[in-house]
Order: sequence, then C-alpha cells, then structure tokens
Amino acid sequence: MSDPTYPAYPVLALTAAVLVIVPLPWHLQAWNAGTCLYMIWTSIACLNLGINSVIWRATAIDYAPVWCDISSRIIVASAVAIPAASLCIVRRLYKIASMQTVSISRAQRRNAVLVDLSIGVGIPLLQLVMQYIVSGHRYDIFAEIGCYPFTYNTPPAYPLSITWPIIIGLISAVYCILTLRAFLKRRAALTEMFLSNGSITAQRYLRLMALATMEILCTIPIATYGTYLNLTLYEVQPWISWSDTHFNYSHVNLYPSILWRMDRIGTVSLELSRSLPVFCALIFFCFFGFADEARRNYRKAYFAVISLFKPVNSPLRQFSTKHFSDI
Repeated sequence: MSDPTYPAYPVLALTAAVLVIVPLPWHLQAWNAGTCLYMIWTSIACLNLGINSVIWRATAIDYAPVWCDISSRIIVASAVAIPAASLCIVRRLYKIASMQTVSISRAQRRNAVLVDLSIGVGIPLLQLVMQYIVSGHRYDIFAEIGCYPFTYNTPPAYPLSITWPIIIGLISAVYCILTLRAFLKRRAALTEMFLSNGSITAQRYLRLMALATMEILCTIPIATYGTYLNLTLYEVQPWISWSDTHFNYSHVNLYPSILWRMDRIGTVSLELSRSLPVFCALIFFCFFGFADEARRNYRKAYFAVISLFKPVNSPLRQFSTKHFSDI
C-alpha cells in the first residue's frame, strides 16, 4: 500500500525543522527562554518525525532499535515540551503585562530563565520518567510513520502521562486570560513601556500572544479528544503490578500500513499527532520569520555572506597596478 503522505510529509517536516529555528539568534539575545525552548523542541520533534517517515516509508522492520529508543522518547518528551514552552511564553507575557517597572536587573532575568528552563526542560524530563512506569513494552513501529512509544492503557497512565498536555494547556489558558485582562487594563502604560524597552516590542508581544493562544486552542481540544478515545474505544486494563506491566518489555510490535490504516480513528490519531509539530513550526515561522526584526537580520546575514566573496586586492596586484601607472 503506497503512502499518500510521502514524500510531502518528510519534505514539510524537515523544512519546518529548519525554518522554526531561523529566528533563534535574536530571541536568544532578548533572553526569551520560553520562545527559544519552543523553537528548539518543535525543531527536534519535526526532525525526528521527518527522519522516521523516510527510514520507514515502506516497511515496519526494526532496522535501528537504538534509534527507536531515542526517537520514541523524543515523541514522549515533545508531547509535553511544546505545551510547556508555550506556558513559559504566556507566563512571561503575563509578567510583562502586570509589571510596574520597566527596569529588570540581570539577577531577575537569570532567575526568570531558570524558572523557564525548569518548566520547559524539567517537565519533559519528568514526563519521560512517569511514562516509563506505564510503558507496556519498548516501542511500536508503524510502516510509513516510524517508531512510536507505547503507553499501557491502565488507570495510572492517565495522571502519569496521558492528561499532562491537558493540564499544562489549562494552566496556560488561565495565564492567557489573566494576560489579556492585564493588557487591556494597562494598555497605555504598556505601550509606553514597549517604546522604552528594546528587548520586546508591541508587535513581538502581540505575536507571542497570538502564538500562545493558538497553541492552547489546539492542545486542549486535541489532547482531550485523544483521552476520550482511549477511555471509550480501547479497553482500560487494571493495574496489577510493575512486573505485570513490564512483562516481556523488550517486545516490539510491528504494524504494516495495510493493517494499521484499517483502523480509521487510529489512523487519524497517528496522522494528527505527527502533523501537529509541523503545524506549530510553520505557524511560528509565519509569525516571526517575516517580522521587521527578522528582515533586518536576514539583511545583515546577506551582506555578511556577500562580504566574504568580495575581491580583495593582493599585494602583487597592487604592485603591478602602481608599476604600470608610473610608466
């Protein structure tokens, strides 16, 4: 059975992995840890899924078990890392909207970055540990998709793994509402602050707000629907013990495309889960890849590259020119 998404999906995924990190340098300069984490995690997720779709484009053979161990863990981590990075973004926007002073000390910036790192890196790492508790076997391989983590459908799986994106999305939604409220309440003061602060402009603030809102609107409904499907379509198994859950843990399920595509809802779920990081990356680039600051940096990069190829007069050429002009 031919893959209807090949080669479109890997081309889009790998392109998105590059595009989303294009604005990274100037966001690093502005100490935007949440935005940088969003770019990095989204790029890693797209790169991982794009590589998988190329390697397993027509087969489900377990070619690279070590890679699949890494790849499946990246999928687990990025499923909460992207919403967590969005939480960092909207949390920072709320801090800006509610602050009373423009000046921020270096220590305060450092502390803010550490908090963002604890959310944007700490939560995904913790999720890896929690998901391992309810991972029934090593991983699955779906032809045309690639390696995929397996979560045993048992009651502890919901608080330990499945509902994390929903919880993070709800917390982000609360921050988003508070931010909009503070922004509308202090609009004039914030406009003045943006004019006097070079690290964030009004346009960048609004773009970040739009990005965070869109991510929340995608995360909560999709994660909730996925949880609903797990509860209603698939039998929830009782938790017996650690040894029962991890019995024959090294086992790997291999699914040819003709088999897994027979399950229409499962197919939609798989395709949606691997398309979301690509969508997030492309939306991010649309928001920030064409902004004024981006065009300024593209111009700088262009002239920097051009300067490398400018002809430089060598000493011999200078001597020859002077010699013949004297004659």
